[in-house]
Amino acid sequence: MTRYLALDAFRGITIALMILVNTPGTWSHVYAPLLHVHWHGSTPTDLVFPFFLFIIGSALFFSCRKSDFRATPEQFISIVKRGVIMFFIGLLLNVIPFNAPIEEWRIMGVLQRIGIAYIIAASLVLLLNRRGVFIVSTVILLSYWLLLMSVGEASLTFEGNIIRQFDLTVLGANHMYNMRGVSFDPEGLLSTLPAVVNMLLGFELTRYLTSIKDKSSSVIKLIIIGGLAIGFGALWSLVLPINKSLWTSSYVIYSTGFACLLLAVFVWLIDVKGQDKLVAPLLVYGTNPLFIYVLSFLFVTVYLNTSIGDRTLYSWLYGQFKLIAEPTLASFLFAFSHVLLFWFVSLKLYQRKIFIKI
Repeated sequence: MTRYLALDAFRGITIALMILVNTPGTWSHVYAPLLHVHWHGSTPTDLVFPFFLFIIGSALFFSCRKSDFRATPEQFISIVKRGVIMFFIGLLLNVIPFNAPIEEWRIMGVLQRIGIAYIIAASLVLLLNRRGVFIVSTVILLSYWLLLMSVGEASLTFEGNIIRQFDLTVLGANHMYNMRGVSFDPEGLLSTLPAVVNMLLGFELTRYLTSIKDKSSSVIKLIIIGGLAIGFGALWSLVLPINKSLWTSSYVIYSTGFACLLLAVFVWLIDVKGQDKLVAPLLVYGTNPLFIYVLSFLFVTVYLNTSIGDRTLYSWLYGQFKLIAEPTLASFLFAFSHVLLFWFVSLKLYQRKIFIKI
């Protein structure tokens, strides 16, 4: 059971970090580690979304194990239903409060990517054995690499990459995210394909972790796997840069390596040292991750669409923090206050044994 707690703690810190990086008081004043990298490279913030995919893959393992990994029509119907619901919720979050014309609705987003990746990953793990999953993952990453480089000199440029060209053709510029004044979707359709591998690796690493009886050995093996993955991803980046916006294959391996190291920390704390109380707040946070993410998004939407005088509620609240701190610290405190707020919501749900799942 304790190994499950380590995974729950991993899930908890991931959702806490997502709220922290997504809810600054102002994007004009943010500490560098809490910002996404401009294009190539990686900051700690760039690891958060891959971590989210990793934990969904982990949860997928336990879900499939309950049904003894049987690939039944009912299972596939359930998988598609969950994926479609996640996609639909993400789309609604994009368009609420419905004050933009339908021809300008952004189609893709975080939950949309999760929904699509979930359908593909869950189907694969039911149809394939462990070896098959790794073979398919390798094929996806190598094929995606070749696809990225197929457009010549513009392959890795912001405006000329094939990911943007594909999304422009399929989605249309008006249905894409506006990134630095250009229609480019960092959670686009084509770049969701390698994100499936993050989920598959979360699934397989959880299967591997739960098969190891010696807890100290689990930590050592996770550290070795994580270190090798980070090293391999860094080496691969010499020819294929680590890039979150393009979700490059090197980025998949690199981010999974850090997921292994972070998970190793929690296995060591909980399984080896027995420090359950030390990570108890994270365990609470990890009980309703998708619901809390959606709720935090809705809060921001309300803030931005509620006026106080000539300012939005969001700007007004940030202004209150600026009364006690300089702008960057105030922006951080604004975000951290929301981490605490949603932890309290998670706690109340946890105490009432309310677990909201799709």
